[in-house]
Amino acid sequence: MKLKRFKFTKKRVIVLAVVAAILLGGFFISRSRSKNDVAMTTVQRGTVKEELILTGAVKAEKHAMLSFPTGGKISWIGVTEGQKVIRGQGLVSLDKTVLNVAYQQSLNNYRNYQAAAESALDSVKDHSSDETFAQKAIRTAAEVVRDNAYDAMIAAKYNLDNATLLSPFAGIISSLPFGNPGINVSGADTIVEVVDPSSVYFEVDADQSEVGSISVGQEVVIILDSFSDKEIKGSVSFVGLTPKIGEAGTIYKVKVKFSDVKSLGNGTKVGMTGDARFILSQKENVLYAPLKFVNTDKNGKFVNVGKPGNRVNVGTGIEGEETVEITNGVSEGDTLYD
Repeated sequence: MKLKRFKFTKKRVIVLAVVAAILLGGFFISRSRSKNDVAMTTVQRGTVKEELILTGAVKAEKHAMLSFPTGGKISWIGVTEGQKVIRGQGLVSLDKTVLNVAYQQSLNNYRNYQAAAESALDSVKDHSSDETFAQKAIRTAAEVVRDNAYDAMIAAKYNLDNATLLSPFAGIISSLPFGNPGINVSGADTIVEVVDPSSVYFEVDADQSEVGSISVGQEVVIILDSFSDKEIKGSVSFVGLTPKIGEAGTIYKVKVKFSDVKSLGNGTKVGMTGDARFILSQKENVLYAPLKFVNTDKNGKFVNVGKPGNRVNVGTGIEGEETVEITNGVSEGDTLYD
Protein backbone atom coordinates (compact mmCIF):
# COMPACT_ATOMS: atom_id res chain seq x y z
CA MET A 1 0.00 0.00 0.00
CA LYS A 2 1.33 3.44 -0.94
CA LEU A 3 1.38 6.16 1.64
CA LYS A 4 -0.13 9.40 0.49
CA ARG A 5 2.44 12.18 0.68
CA PHE A 6 1.24 15.36 2.36
CA LYS A 7 2.12 18.37 0.30
CA PHE A 8 2.53 21.79 1.97
CA THR A 9 1.00 24.49 -0.13
CA LYS A 10 1.40 28.18 0.41
CA LYS A 11 -2.18 28.41 1.63
CA ARG A 12 -1.66 25.68 4.24
CA VAL A 13 1.53 27.32 5.53
CA ILE A 14 -0.27 30.64 6.01
CA VAL A 15 -3.14 28.96 7.90
CA LEU A 16 -0.74 27.10 10.19
CA ALA A 17 1.19 30.28 10.86
CA VAL A 18 -2.01 32.10 11.83
CA VAL A 19 -3.05 29.28 14.19
CA ALA A 20 0.40 29.26 15.79
CA ALA A 21 0.26 33.02 16.26
CA ILE A 22 -3.16 32.78 17.93
CA LEU A 23 -2.01 30.04 20.30
CA LEU A 24 1.20 31.90 21.14
CA GLY A 25 -0.70 35.13 21.71
CA GLY A 26 -3.14 33.35 23.99
CA PHE A 27 -0.24 31.96 26.01
CA PHE A 28 1.27 35.42 26.61
CA ILE A 29 -2.15 36.93 27.36
CA SER A 30 -2.78 34.16 29.88
CA ARG A 31 0.58 34.84 31.53
CA SER A 32 -0.11 38.55 31.56
CA ARG A 33 -3.51 38.03 33.15
CA SER A 34 -2.14 35.70 35.81
CA LYS A 35 0.30 38.42 36.83
CA ASN A 36 -2.38 41.09 36.87
CA ASP A 37 -4.84 38.96 38.86
CA VAL A 38 -2.90 39.34 42.13
CA ALA A 39 -5.40 40.33 44.84
CA MET A 40 -4.78 43.61 46.63
CA THR A 41 -6.38 45.72 49.35
CA THR A 42 -5.61 48.75 51.50
CA VAL A 43 -5.09 49.09 55.22
CA GLN A 44 -8.14 50.82 56.70
CA ARG A 45 -9.14 52.34 60.01
CA GLY A 46 -12.35 51.33 61.74
CA THR A 47 -13.95 48.80 64.08
CA VAL A 48 -12.85 45.19 64.51
CA LYS A 49 -15.05 42.69 66.34
CA GLU A 50 -14.02 39.32 67.72
CA GLU A 51 -17.07 37.09 67.35
CA LEU A 52 -18.30 33.61 68.13
CA ILE A 53 -20.73 32.37 65.47
CA LEU A 54 -23.24 29.65 66.38
CA THR A 55 -26.07 28.18 64.32
CA GLY A 56 -29.58 28.07 65.76
CA ALA A 57 -33.29 28.53 65.10
CA VAL A 58 -36.22 30.77 65.97
CA LYS A 59 -38.45 29.41 68.74
CA ALA A 60 -41.24 30.77 70.93
CA GLU A 61 -41.66 30.72 74.71
CA LYS A 62 -45.42 30.45 74.20
CA HIS A 63 -45.88 27.70 71.64
CA ALA A 64 -48.51 25.02 72.27
CA MET A 65 -49.42 21.92 70.25
CA LEU A 66 -52.81 20.86 71.61
CA SER A 67 -54.43 17.42 71.46
CA PHE A 68 -57.38 15.67 73.10
CA PRO A 69 -56.80 13.23 75.99
CA THR A 70 -58.82 10.62 74.09
CA GLY A 71 -60.01 9.86 70.58
CA GLY A 72 -63.34 10.78 69.05
CA LYS A 73 -65.11 12.66 66.28
CA ILE A 74 -64.61 16.41 65.83
CA SER A 75 -67.99 18.12 66.13
CA TRP A 76 -67.04 21.81 66.15
CA ILE A 77 -64.18 24.03 64.99
CA GLY A 78 -64.34 27.62 66.18
CA VAL A 79 -61.17 29.06 64.65
CA THR A 80 -59.24 29.28 61.40
CA GLU A 81 -55.52 29.33 60.66
CA GLY A 82 -54.02 32.76 61.18
CA GLN A 83 -56.79 33.86 63.55
CA LYS A 84 -55.93 35.74 66.73
CA VAL A 85 -57.23 34.15 69.93
CA ILE A 86 -57.36 35.09 73.59
CA ARG A 87 -56.49 33.01 76.61
CA GLY A 88 -59.23 30.51 77.46
CA GLN A 89 -60.98 30.81 74.09
CA GLY A 90 -62.63 27.63 72.79
CA LEU A 91 -60.91 26.25 69.70
CA VAL A 92 -62.09 22.74 68.77
CA SER A 93 -64.56 20.26 70.32
CA LEU A 94 -65.17 16.52 70.13
CA ASP A 95 -68.63 14.99 69.92
CA LYS A 96 -69.51 14.53 73.61
CA THR A 97 -72.24 11.91 73.17
CA VAL A 98 -70.00 8.88 73.58
CA LEU A 99 -67.87 10.61 76.21
CA ASN A 100 -70.92 11.48 78.29
CA VAL A 101 -72.20 7.89 78.06
CA ALA A 102 -68.80 6.61 79.20
CA TYR A 103 -68.87 8.98 82.15
CA GLN A 104 -72.40 7.99 83.18
CA GLN A 105 -71.51 4.30 82.96
CA SER A 106 -68.40 4.81 85.07
CA LEU A 107 -70.47 6.73 87.61
CA ASN A 108 -73.01 3.90 87.78
CA ASN A 109 -70.23 1.33 88.19
CA TYR A 110 -68.74 3.33 91.00
CA ARG A 111 -72.09 3.54 92.81
CA ASN A 112 -72.53 -0.22 92.39
CA TYR A 113 -69.07 -1.13 93.70
CA GLN A 114 -69.34 1.44 96.47
CA ALA A 115 -72.47 -0.31 97.71
CA ALA A 116 -70.76 -3.70 97.51
CA ALA A 117 -67.78 -2.38 99.45
CA GLU A 118 -70.04 -0.93 102.14
CA SER A 119 -71.80 -4.30 102.45
CA ALA A 120 -68.46 -6.07 102.85
CA LEU A 121 -67.33 -3.56 105.46
CA ASP A 122 -70.64 -3.89 107.32
CA SER A 123 -70.20 -7.66 107.55
CA VAL A 124 -66.93 -7.30 109.44
CA LYS A 125 -67.54 -4.11 111.39
CA ASP A 126 -67.72 -5.96 114.71
CA HIS A 127 -64.69 -8.14 113.96
CA SER A 128 -61.88 -5.62 113.91
CA SER A 129 -59.96 -7.66 116.48
CA ASP A 130 -60.83 -11.16 115.25
CA GLU A 131 -61.24 -10.70 111.47
CA THR A 132 -60.39 -13.91 109.65
CA PHE A 133 -58.13 -14.04 106.60
CA ALA A 134 -61.15 -14.98 104.47
CA GLN A 135 -63.12 -11.98 105.73
CA LYS A 136 -60.12 -9.70 105.13
CA ALA A 137 -59.77 -11.00 101.56
CA ILE A 138 -63.45 -10.36 100.81
CA ARG A 139 -63.29 -6.85 102.30
CA THR A 140 -60.04 -5.96 100.50
CA ALA A 141 -61.34 -7.24 97.15
CA ALA A 142 -64.49 -5.12 97.51
CA GLU A 143 -62.43 -2.03 98.39
CA VAL A 144 -60.07 -2.54 95.44
CA VAL A 145 -62.95 -2.89 92.97
CA ARG A 146 -64.58 0.23 94.41
CA ASP A 147 -61.35 2.23 94.19
CA ASN A 148 -60.74 1.13 90.60
CA ALA A 149 -64.28 2.15 89.70
CA TYR A 150 -63.66 5.55 91.27
CA ASP A 151 -60.47 6.04 89.24
CA ALA A 152 -62.30 5.06 86.04
CA MET A 153 -65.02 7.60 86.85
CA ILE A 154 -62.42 10.36 87.36
CA ALA A 155 -60.76 9.51 84.03
CA ALA A 156 -64.10 9.51 82.19
CA LYS A 157 -65.00 12.87 83.72
CA TYR A 158 -61.61 14.27 82.72
CA ASN A 159 -62.10 13.17 79.10
CA LEU A 160 -65.55 14.76 79.06
CA ASP A 161 -64.40 18.01 80.67
CA ASN A 162 -61.52 18.31 78.19
CA ALA A 163 -63.51 17.52 75.07
CA THR A 164 -63.13 21.19 74.10
CA LEU A 165 -59.62 22.53 73.58
CA LEU A 166 -59.00 25.99 75.03
CA SER A 167 -56.20 28.37 74.10
CA PRO A 168 -53.62 28.40 76.94
CA PHE A 169 -52.57 31.97 76.10
CA ALA A 170 -53.28 34.83 73.70
CA GLY A 171 -51.73 34.21 70.31
CA ILE A 172 -52.33 33.13 66.73
CA ILE A 173 -53.57 29.82 65.33
CA SER A 174 -50.51 28.67 63.39
CA SER A 175 -51.75 25.23 62.35
CA LEU A 176 -55.11 23.46 62.14
CA PRO A 177 -54.46 20.04 60.55
CA PHE A 178 -58.10 18.90 60.73
CA GLY A 179 -60.01 21.79 59.20
CA ASN A 180 -63.50 20.27 59.08
CA PRO A 181 -65.91 18.69 61.60
CA GLY A 182 -66.80 15.01 61.29
CA ILE A 183 -63.23 13.72 61.22
CA ASN A 184 -62.23 11.01 63.68
CA VAL A 185 -59.01 11.72 65.56
CA SER A 186 -56.94 9.96 68.20
CA GLY A 187 -55.33 11.18 71.37
CA ALA A 188 -51.96 11.17 69.58
CA ASP A 189 -53.04 13.68 66.92
CA THR A 190 -52.11 17.36 67.15
CA ILE A 191 -55.42 19.15 66.66
CA VAL A 192 -54.39 22.79 66.81
CA GLU A 193 -51.15 24.75 67.22
CA VAL A 194 -51.02 28.16 68.92
CA VAL A 195 -48.07 30.57 68.94
CA ASP A 196 -47.61 33.95 70.60
CA PRO A 197 -45.46 35.93 68.11
CA SER A 198 -44.39 38.36 70.82
CA SER A 199 -42.61 35.54 72.66
CA VAL A 200 -40.23 34.48 69.87
CA TYR A 201 -36.51 34.16 70.57
CA PHE A 202 -33.43 32.62 68.96
CA GLU A 203 -31.91 29.47 70.45
CA VAL A 204 -28.43 28.05 69.84
CA ASP A 205 -26.38 25.22 71.26
CA ALA A 206 -22.90 25.95 72.64
CA ASP A 207 -20.41 23.26 73.59
CA GLN A 208 -18.31 23.41 76.74
CA SER A 209 -15.43 25.17 74.97
CA GLU A 210 -17.73 27.97 73.78
CA VAL A 211 -20.26 28.51 76.56
CA GLY A 212 -17.67 30.11 78.85
CA SER A 213 -17.47 33.06 76.44
CA ILE A 214 -21.22 33.70 76.63
CA SER A 215 -22.98 35.60 79.41
CA VAL A 216 -26.45 37.04 80.05
CA GLY A 217 -26.82 40.51 78.57
CA GLN A 218 -24.13 39.99 75.94
CA GLU A 219 -24.86 41.65 72.59
CA VAL A 220 -25.70 39.38 69.66
CA VAL A 221 -26.30 39.95 65.95
CA ILE A 222 -28.60 37.41 64.28
CA ILE A 223 -28.73 36.74 60.55
CA LEU A 224 -31.53 34.41 59.43
CA ASP A 225 -30.99 32.23 56.38
CA SER A 226 -34.27 33.51 54.93
CA PHE A 227 -33.13 37.14 55.23
CA SER A 228 -29.37 36.94 54.76
CA ASP A 229 -29.04 40.67 54.05
CA LYS A 230 -30.71 41.74 57.31
CA GLU A 231 -28.99 41.98 60.69
CA ILE A 232 -31.23 41.54 63.74
CA LYS A 233 -30.00 42.79 67.09
CA GLY A 234 -30.48 40.84 70.30
CA SER A 235 -28.95 39.96 73.65
CA VAL A 236 -28.38 36.79 75.64
CA SER A 237 -31.29 36.15 78.03
CA PHE A 238 -30.39 32.66 79.29
CA VAL A 239 -27.37 30.36 79.43
CA GLY A 240 -27.98 26.77 80.51
CA LEU A 241 -26.48 25.71 83.83
CA THR A 242 -26.57 22.01 82.97
CA PRO A 243 -25.93 20.18 79.67
CA LYS A 244 -28.84 19.33 77.40
CA ILE A 245 -30.17 15.80 77.81
CA GLY A 246 -29.76 13.45 74.86
CA GLU A 247 -26.88 15.28 73.18
CA ALA A 248 -23.76 13.38 72.13
CA GLY A 249 -21.38 15.94 73.64
CA THR A 250 -21.51 18.43 76.48
CA ILE A 251 -23.92 20.94 74.94
CA TYR A 252 -25.58 23.91 76.65
CA LYS A 253 -28.72 25.76 75.60
CA VAL A 254 -28.42 29.51 74.99
CA LYS A 255 -31.42 31.80 74.44
CA VAL A 256 -31.14 35.12 72.63
CA LYS A 257 -33.87 37.73 73.10
CA PHE A 258 -34.65 39.94 70.10
CA SER A 259 -34.14 43.61 70.93
CA ASP A 260 -37.31 44.67 69.10
CA VAL A 261 -39.77 41.85 68.40
CA LYS A 262 -42.24 44.19 66.70
CA SER A 263 -39.67 45.18 64.09
CA LEU A 264 -39.33 41.56 62.96
CA GLY A 265 -42.63 41.74 61.09
CA ASN A 266 -44.66 38.78 59.89
CA GLY A 267 -41.77 37.36 57.87
CA THR A 268 -39.99 35.81 60.85
CA LYS A 269 -41.38 32.36 61.59
CA VAL A 270 -40.82 29.76 64.28
CA GLY A 271 -38.36 27.18 62.98
CA MET A 272 -36.34 29.52 60.75
CA THR A 273 -32.61 28.84 60.99
CA GLY A 274 -29.68 31.22 60.97
CA ASP A 275 -26.46 32.31 62.65
CA ALA A 276 -25.97 34.20 65.89
CA ARG A 277 -22.82 36.34 66.16
CA PHE A 278 -21.79 36.78 69.78
CA ILE A 279 -19.54 39.82 70.19
CA LEU A 280 -16.68 38.71 72.47
CA SER A 281 -14.57 41.87 72.16
CA GLN A 282 -14.54 45.01 70.06
CA LYS A 283 -12.06 47.78 69.22
CA GLU A 284 -12.87 51.02 67.44
CA ASN A 285 -10.66 53.38 65.43
CA VAL A 286 -7.94 50.79 64.82
CA LEU A 287 -6.03 49.74 61.71
CA TYR A 288 -7.23 46.52 60.13
CA ALA A 289 -6.94 44.39 57.01
CA PRO A 290 -8.67 41.30 55.62
CA LEU A 291 -7.43 38.09 57.23
CA LYS A 292 -6.31 36.54 53.95
CA PHE A 293 -3.67 39.26 53.45
CA VAL A 294 -1.95 38.53 56.78
CA ASN A 295 0.45 35.60 56.47
CA THR A 296 2.19 33.56 59.15
CA ASP A 297 5.46 31.64 59.16
CA LYS A 298 8.09 30.62 61.72
CA ASN A 299 9.28 34.23 61.99
CA GLY A 300 5.84 35.60 62.81
CA LYS A 301 3.11 37.44 60.95
CA PHE A 302 3.74 39.56 57.87
CA VAL A 303 2.10 41.31 54.93
CA ASN A 304 3.26 42.20 51.42
CA VAL A 305 3.29 46.01 51.16
CA GLY A 306 3.47 48.00 47.92
CA LYS A 307 4.16 45.01 45.70
CA PRO A 308 4.04 41.20 45.82
CA GLY A 309 6.89 39.73 47.84
CA ASN A 310 7.76 42.92 49.72
CA ARG A 311 7.52 41.41 53.18
CA VAL A 312 6.84 43.61 56.20
CA ASN A 313 6.47 42.09 59.66
CA VAL A 314 3.40 43.25 61.56
CA GLY A 315 1.79 42.91 64.97
CA THR A 316 -1.85 41.91 65.28
CA GLY A 317 -4.59 42.35 67.85
CA ILE A 318 -8.13 41.00 67.98
CA GLU A 319 -9.28 38.87 65.09
CA GLY A 320 -12.76 38.95 63.59
CA GLU A 321 -14.48 36.61 61.18
CA GLU A 322 -13.01 38.37 58.11
CA THR A 323 -10.67 41.09 59.39
CA VAL A 324 -7.80 41.40 61.87
CA GLU A 325 -6.45 44.36 63.82
CA ILE A 326 -2.91 45.42 62.84
CA THR A 327 -1.08 47.08 65.72
CA ASN A 328 2.22 47.99 64.01
CA GLY A 329 4.24 47.70 60.82
CA VAL A 330 1.89 49.46 58.39
CA SER A 331 0.01 52.73 58.02
CA GLU A 332 -3.51 53.61 56.98
CA GLY A 333 -3.85 53.53 53.20
CA ASP A 334 -0.92 51.16 52.57
CA THR A 335 -1.57 48.76 49.69
CA LEU A 336 -1.31 45.08 50.56
CA TYR A 337 -0.85 42.19 48.13
CA ASP A 338 -1.92 38.62 48.60
